[in-house]
Amino acid sequence: MIGAGALVGAAGVTGVAAYFARKVLTPEPPSDDSVVRAYNDLTITLDANDETTSPGRYGLWVGGYETHARIGDVLSIEGEGSRAEVTRELLGVDYGELAVGPCRINGSYFVGPPAHSLDVDLTEVTYRGPLGHMPAWRVDVPDSTRWAVLVHGRGALRSECLRALATLQGCGINALIINYRNDVGAPAGSDGLYNLGLTEWQDVEAAMQYVLDEGATDIQLFGWSMGGATVLQAVDRSPLAAHVSRLVLDAPVVNWRHVLAFQAGLNKLPPVVSRIGQDMMRGPLHRNVIGLAEPLDIARADWVTRADELTKPILLIHSLDDDFVPFAPSADLAAARPDLVRLEQFEVARHCREWNVDSERWEKVVRAFCAPAGVQQGAAH
Repeated sequence: MIGAGALVGAAGVTGVAAYFARKVLTPEPPSDDSVVRAYNDLTITLDANDETTSPGRYGLWVGGYETHARIGDVLSIEGEGSRAEVTRELLGVDYGELAVGPCRINGSYFVGPPAHSLDVDLTEVTYRGPLGHMPAWRVDVPDSTRWAVLVHGRGALRSECLRALATLQGCGINALIINYRNDVGAPAGSDGLYNLGLTEWQDVEAAMQYVLDEGATDIQLFGWSMGGATVLQAVDRSPLAAHVSRLVLDAPVVNWRHVLAFQAGLNKLPPVVSRIGQDMMRGPLHRNVIGLAEPLDIARADWVTRADELTKPILLIHSLDDDFVPFAPSADLAAARPDLVRLEQFEVARHCREWNVDSERWEKVVRAFCAPAGVQQGAAH
């Protein structure tokens, strides 16, 4: 017989696994990770941590989403421990007012209206998805029938994708930057949960139909993080994939099983928690325990195992030190399909911040991949 302690232990592991799975799937607003200590017209001083001392250019949010600023190079780091502070260039305040207090840094160096720091006209439109009208930004290039659909990652805003716009314009490619189900301002899915791209791909398909209705003769799909997993599902499952010529994936999830195990490890949870959580997502407990409307077949999102099924050229941009979506599956995928997958490895860009660390390199490789043969590539902005 199984002892009482073992039963309690098993029940405890099951409960933790259910909590872990719900945590992964539940949309939550991002939390602040630093503090503004001081600022002037040219510089800003923040609590020093791994985020705030990273090299490159970043967006800075203060007061939730009330204020957005752009920060540049690290100028100095002083102090130790909890007193350590970093001073960086302050490159501009897009809207709102800076204030001393909690803040967070992310990769969204540019944001949409009312900001004007990105010299590109963004037109607010909607496209009709399975759940209703979805918001999007549209950027037109005169006399071009080439389109890109850009898909942000889990918990991010569509402004995450704006870093690609100057490059796309230089290549003569129109852009549709989409929100999808469960985003703020977009219709919610029937369960209100992220489905890891396994249902969100239908919104990408609807966006593809939108650009086809606008006269697209070629579609490229861009995806960041979970957005990468989502566009991979779209080209696998949608008949509209016949119109897609290539994919650009930045720090993509190409194997959810690996990512979930990695995240469990970061949270000091035993591997069994991740395995049970995945079983719950795809098994009969998906609704009553996790809250999912439909089971999630995580195996369908394992593109390392399914590498032979890929049919589209892929530019895969990923940083070796990614601390959210590990690099290893991207390397495995590139090794499995060198005929289709070009891996552009960065070293110190963490998660989805390759452009922020080296925008010149990011734009160069994307231009080379996306511009049509024989067409002069526009200069990066």
